[in-house]
Amino acid sequence: MAKLYFSYAAMNAGKSTLLLQVAHNYLEREMAVYILNSALDNRFGARKVASRIGIEKEADTFDQESNLRQMIDTQEPKPACVLIDEAHWLTAEQVEQLARAVDELRIPILTYGLRTDFKGELFSGSERLLALADELREIRTVCGCGRKAIMTLRTDGEGNVLADGPQTQIGGNEAYVSVCRNHWQQGIDSGTVSYS
Repeated sequence: MAKLYFSYAAMNAGKSTLLLQVAHNYLEREMAVYILNSALDNRFGARKVASRIGIEKEADTFDQESNLRQMIDTQEPKPACVLIDEAHWLTAEQVEQLARAVDELRIPILTYGLRTDFKGELFSGSERLLALADELREIRTVCGCGRKAIMTLRTDGEGNVLADGPQTQIGGNEAYVSVCRNHWQQGIDSGTVSYS
């Protein structure tokens, strides 16, 4: 039975790595996969999903105007699975398109993304996925104190925590730190990242 999955985590938890492993598993069995990534994510070049550990795969891209149901429906051969990276940047309508694709095309769709932004607020795509996904999977990473990291701090590159700014800003380790809720609040309050 096909399902809509949402695997979520803080930054640097290995979401893209897991997506690429799933793609490998399907491809190794000679099954077609359709990989999508947000057009906003160009850190490793356009039209690809890449992991910081050095693996990557070509991908189609979506933006705010893309009709994902239609994009999936037109794939030849019909994919055995659809994999979507940076799913937090989906619109609520696009998540609904994915749910319909699962139900009508009977194709499993696995989405990977952030749950919350650096302010601790839900992304619109994540919010809708939390409501509509058949299965939710938390991908865990660790805070500098050793506790589970569930939040993300945005920094200016010199370790200063930024509490304001646009929700969408592309970056990696130079701009984001995954922390536990306690150290997230301390970072927001003090303006610095400290694990003491």
